[in-house]
Amino acid sequence: MNTTNPLLQPFKNKDQAVPFDLIKVEHYVPAVEEAIKMAKENVAKIKANPEAPDFENTIVALEAASVHADQISTIYSNLEVAHADEALQALAKDIYPMLTALSSDISLDSEIFARVKAVYDKRESLNLNLEQTRLLEKTYLSFTRNGALLNAADKETLRQIDQELSVLGPKFSENVLKATNSFEMLLDKKEDVDGLPEGTLEGAAALAKAKGHDGKWIFNLQIPSYLPFMTYAKNRALREKMWRAFSSKAFKGEFDNQANVLKIVELRDKRAKVLKFTTHADFVLAERMAKNPKTVMDFLNKLLAASKNAGLKDVQELTEFANKLDGLTEIKPWDVAYYSEKLKEERYAFNEEDLRPYFKLENVVEGVFAHAKKLYGLTFKENKEIPVYHPEVKAYEIYEDASGKYMGLFYTDYFPRETKKGGAWMTQFRSQGLIDGEMKRPHVSIVCNFTQPTPTKPSLLTYDEVRTLFHEFGHALHGMLSECTYPSLSGTNVYWDFVELPSQIMENWVGEKEGLDIFARHYETNEPMPAELIEKLKRSQKFQAGYMSCRQLQFGLMDMAWHSTDPGTIKDVDAFEELATAETRLFPKVDGANSSCSFGHIFAGGYSAGYYSYKWAEVLDADAFEYFKEKGLFNQEVAKKFKDNVLSRGGTEHPMDLYKKFRGREPDPNALLRRDGLI
Repeated sequence: MNTTNPLLQPFKNKDQAVPFDLIKVEHYVPAVEEAIKMAKENVAKIKANPEAPDFENTIVALEAASVHADQISTIYSNLEVAHADEALQALAKDIYPMLTALSSDISLDSEIFARVKAVYDKRESLNLNLEQTRLLEKTYLSFTRNGALLNAADKETLRQIDQELSVLGPKFSENVLKATNSFEMLLDKKEDVDGLPEGTLEGAAALAKAKGHDGKWIFNLQIPSYLPFMTYAKNRALREKMWRAFSSKAFKGEFDNQANVLKIVELRDKRAKVLKFTTHADFVLAERMAKNPKTVMDFLNKLLAASKNAGLKDVQELTEFANKLDGLTEIKPWDVAYYSEKLKEERYAFNEEDLRPYFKLENVVEGVFAHAKKLYGLTFKENKEIPVYHPEVKAYEIYEDASGKYMGLFYTDYFPRETKKGGAWMTQFRSQGLIDGEMKRPHVSIVCNFTQPTPTKPSLLTYDEVRTLFHEFGHALHGMLSECTYPSLSGTNVYWDFVELPSQIMENWVGEKEGLDIFARHYETNEPMPAELIEKLKRSQKFQAGYMSCRQLQFGLMDMAWHSTDPGTIKDVDAFEELATAETRLFPKVDGANSSCSFGHIFAGGYSAGYYSYKWAEVLDADAFEYFKEKGLFNQEVAKKFKDNVLSRGGTEHPMDLYKKFRGREPDPNALLRRDGLI
């Protein structure tokens, strides 16, 4: 055991929190190498065990074999997307292939698989409980889905594919990040920033000043800069310039992802075929609630049938409005946010910016904590002694009110940086469950890219950012309320098309007066958000629901197309994307714009053949929230049912069984269309 490498020492902080203050770039590779060696020794012990294979000495032992490698890789992979300079990024091409090789070594080891299969074959006679049965099934499946039943030549092919893929995902992400960072628009004329809100201008001026351009404004492709510009800037030519830059990220140019996209889909398809699946989508969906591509396509097409006419009507209405306002005869994609905002203002007499003063970040965070307290009895206490990986990150201890029980740690990281990838996500530095022979509580983290404070104003969030915070916090609750035995089944380790239910349901509370009253207060006067403003917000919720639905369905259908088409027939990334999205398009294709090359969710984020999950989970969350609305938004009985049957159970049972225990029936597929006003 290395005596100086902090990653290989016992962690000494509260609840063995990660010692970020001690870890340096040079510690990662030696730590990963050492942890892999330990994992291999553990696997060798399992194989050498003279006793007959049983649940404990094989399945549980295997679950624990690579615990240290898992921990170190989790720390690295979390920082690689949340806070990575060039030096840390550069390690990806060494670290990911090493970890992938370890996982291939284990899953392709015929002796280990023989032991697993021996236990699996006698599962009926073992008297296992639900969770043990699920772990056994999951372990057996993870071997067969990773090639355990293949011949030697096919195993070698699979190993090569997995090695290549382990580098391509991070490379794709890195290109998107570099492409995002490479564009800046420097403006110095007052008329160029006409229409932009004061807070946005102040942020842009502060950014320009920090880069040596005092008295000017810088806008970039980070969402807190890009979205307000697209929504409020009167200058149409500049909106077009921003839109084209945003919509062509990593497509052509220095950070082009086209070759990566083609290679990734080719390798995934090849992998699926080696494993005797027709396509990558068939492979992925075999372990999902949806079960197969046909179910997914039927589901997406049913929603498209309900959304398309509404979407076309939304665009038609917007065109007529833009014509009336500015004489435009045709609107383009870079006009949508701008005229939508103006139309919403005219129709509902409110502007998204009217909400911002009531959403000071600190108040929203208090609000999300208050929701966790009212619904699930949780309290959060900041602990400044716990090391963090960046000065803006905060760490909290979580406690259960009723029992005083310690529930884990929670990290928050809210603002964009050049070392952080775009978007928002929840992750964990440690899962809940049995680790090193002890039951451990989880260390959960959420990472976002929100509007930053300016020299004169605190961080004031958009309504969309507030929803994002509640969404990621929903995932976080799934992690922190977990009460499982085995880490690989705990928290968010569930079927991918079930994982968005806890997050999406949380967004509903910020669309209700009762939820907003808890935290939406004016940052200067502390006055609550006026009831009439909340009423306007509520009335506007179904605004352009058809357009928004078509947009999500476009991503879902494009994902399915990439992963269920023979890659041999795909020669051109852009032409293929155009064909795949033809049915969902509400605008003609703009030359030079391409979504696939920056679609990190499916090419670098685990959502391949799974992007439909957002819509699938919207059906679940609309149906589940109807139950809360029926009984009361903070009804203890419903909250307890949701906690006991969904949030605390992880992947210990089939999601549909868990959902039915909560709801008393299967979800009603029309709940979503009702909520969006599409039926």
